[in-house]
This record gives sequence, C-alpha cells and structure tokens, in this order.
Amino acid sequence: MLAERLNKTRKEKHITAQQMADMLHTGIRNYRKYESGHAKPTLDALVLIADFLDVSTDYLLCRDEWIRSKEK
Repeated sequence: MLAERLNKTRKEKHITAQQMADMLHTGIRNYRKYESGHAKPTLDALVLIADFLDVSTDYLLCRDEWIRSKEK
C-alpha cells in the first residue's frame, strides 16, 4: 500500500524518482525499493517524504481510509 501511494503521489506531483532519492540523500536504487515494496523507509524518511510531497504520513500509509471509517 505504501509503495503504491508513494509512486502515485510522486507522479501526480511531477517529481522524479531521482529527485526523491536526492532529497532523501540516498541512491536511486534504494529509493526504488520503497516504490516497489521491497523496502520500507525509516520513520524519519517517511516524514521527510510526506513533507516533500505535501501529504500526511497517514495518507502514505493508507490510514486515511481507516480514520474516515472510524469517524462514521
């Protein structure tokens, strides 16, 4: 779920994978692992990603749907 949201949001914002990797001070291969689901970012990296993409960490983790379901 994180991988899908990360990839979708990055593309919607017209940000390249290389720009994301550079912002995180990591290599493109490592960043691509986040988008493929083969690795998960650290908590600190997740916060940086969310801030850079201007979304919440809950959104990236697909918790926004869970939160909405609890509000009903």
